[in-house]
Amino acid sequence: MELKVRYVLLLAVGLWSTLLLTTVTAHQEEEDEPIMEMGGDMDVEDEMEELDHGEELLDGEVEADMPPGPPPVPKVTYKAPEPTGEHFFAESFDMGTLDRPFIFDTKPLIVQYEVNFQQGIDCGGAYVKLLSQTPDLNLDEFVDKTPYTIMFGPDKCGEDYKLHFIFRHKNPKTGEYEEKHAKKPDSDLRTYYTDKKTHLYTLVVNPDNSFEVLVDQAVVNSGNLLTDMTPPINPAAEIEDPDDHKPEDWDERPKIQDPDAVKPEDWDEDAPKQIPDEDAVKPDGWLDDESEYTSDPDAVKPEDWDEDMDGEWEAPQVPNALCETAPGCGAWQRPMIDNPSYKGKWKAPMIDNPNYQGVWKPRKIANPAFFEDLHPFRMTPFNAVGLELWSMSSDIFFDNFFITNERHTADRWANDGWGLKKAAEGAAEPGLVNQMMTAADERPWLWVVYVLTVAVPLVLIIVFCCTGKKTAAAAADYKKTDEPQPDVKEEEVVEKAEADQVKEEKSQPGKNSPSPFRSLQKQEDDLLRRSPRNRKLRKD
Repeated sequence: MELKVRYVLLLAVGLWSTLLLTTVTAHQEEEDEPIMEMGGDMDVEDEMEELDHGEELLDGEVEADMPPGPPPVPKVTYKAPEPTGEHFFAESFDMGTLDRPFIFDTKPLIVQYEVNFQQGIDCGGAYVKLLSQTPDLNLDEFVDKTPYTIMFGPDKCGEDYKLHFIFRHKNPKTGEYEEKHAKKPDSDLRTYYTDKKTHLYTLVVNPDNSFEVLVDQAVVNSGNLLTDMTPPINPAAEIEDPDDHKPEDWDERPKIQDPDAVKPEDWDEDAPKQIPDEDAVKPDGWLDDESEYTSDPDAVKPEDWDEDMDGEWEAPQVPNALCETAPGCGAWQRPMIDNPSYKGKWKAPMIDNPNYQGVWKPRKIANPAFFEDLHPFRMTPFNAVGLELWSMSSDIFFDNFFITNERHTADRWANDGWGLKKAAEGAAEPGLVNQMMTAADERPWLWVVYVLTVAVPLVLIIVFCCTGKKTAAAAADYKKTDEPQPDVKEEEVVEKAEADQVKEEKSQPGKNSPSPFRSLQKQEDDLLRRSPRNRKLRKD
């Protein structure tokens, strides 16, 4: 049974590993094709007429000039979403609106937009900045130093995959601004940067200071502005006194050498760690007069050798052929062994320091810069959106920016825009078999994996079904062993004894026979006495 389970597990692991490997390979090696053109003024009515016409052909007869073949892939028609509901900013690059500044009061902030790294990305960012509302804001002079309220979006360089959520917090005491960074997401963000698909990035900041970061409408990071930002919103109430210094006589040593310890008289610090082995004997046949290397007798001085420039020519050294068959060559020396008298340099043992005062720390004082802001959600209002692009990769696709304070309005905008693109990309993806074939064409070594995946299960099935040892239990083996054997089926023996008793009574009706019950009881006692359970094992 255990062998069957191993075969089944091995077969399942092999099939699963192959499917996973080929699927991941196919996704990683997709051709670098730009995404479909997403025009905002496509004629939806014409597309619907084509679909209706296709349905009529399916319900009726096939036209004569239509060649037979597989059904066509459903065509997804994209139309730029139209903003509805409460919103502050909507930009689909077909028509954009900027109704009014966003003020952080009693409703949440929801920011979302779409990004597609059409060629992948090596190093660069695709984040947005919500520019603070200030009197001197000039969008024609937008630079990296332009004040912003929130920075949000993907950023990657090397193997560092980030999804920024940064906001600038105003110190209520000094009026200065400081960047606060959200904790790093726990989710693996690698796929969003490498699959060359359109992804929807959403930031939700609530008046209760909670926040959520979503990708494709799935939460990848969440927390609270008061507890999950670095550096913290509010400084510590106490700090270490910068004017406090450790006293010169402060003892931080938990252990010290015992001052009363004395080195033993027989302690020899000069004894070597290893000494020659006096019991060693030089092997027979050792060639003392031969060196391990000798001059190459076949070497010839080069014709262009100049002794004035190159010095006296010497033949190169080669291993001595005589030493190959001998136990050794050259002067024999005794091997070194550990010195049993070696003790090394003596050191006094360590004891607890009676003057230990612990690790010194400066005293705490009240933080003069302390403040407590319990409502960091009330950030600086913003009235513009900026893209600060720094990238080593081209063809970064942005679309459908949207800012609102209603979650359902943001979801509707996402479904009308990103939802259609997701459906279109899903319809264009090849099936699993095509992915496996494409991956094998690009990586021929995958054919070996496919063959092994098919061959190994077949071999296991053949071994499992066509081989094995048949056990035959002979009656003689029961008699030859002294080991305990399974009990005889007592019920069958009792029934047979009852039948024999009845036959005996019928054949001798005139004789005074003992009671059937007593005969039956006697046979049962004999049966139990002969049972292997009551039989003692003989000692060998």
